Amino acid sequence: MAGNWSGGGTITLDDGSTERVRCRASYAVRADGDAINQTLTCASDSFKFNLASNVVAQGTALSGTWSESIRNASGNLEGRGGGGHFHLIASGAGFTAQISLTTRGNKQSVVIKSEGAFRVTSISLTRS
Repeated sequence: MAGNWSGGGTITLDDGSTERVRCRASYAVRADGDAINQTLTCASDSFKFNLASNVVAQGTALSGTWSESIRNASGNLEGRGGGGHFHLIASGAGFTAQISLTTRGNKQSVVIKSEGAFRVTSISLTRS
């Protein structure tokens, strides 16, 4: 997963409208492979987010923290992962989201579902 990724997809806003979104991601994996730092920046015509996360694996259990700089939001991550499939719950003050991430070779799909400013973001990325 280490490296730079880019691509796009769609975002469904809280009013039900859907927009195209362009994204960039960067992953830095710790030398032992048990931790990852991620940044994800996405923008549509009317919406933007800058997400950073730090995740540690203990077997298939995942835990860590996340922050979103535009809305000054942060919280915890918990979930499970392995074999290129990761399922996480991001929680913070007044916010909860389900995150599914699947990586196969140089292709990655990310789906974020929440009840906040956006309902669903579906992104396809390719490693640069």
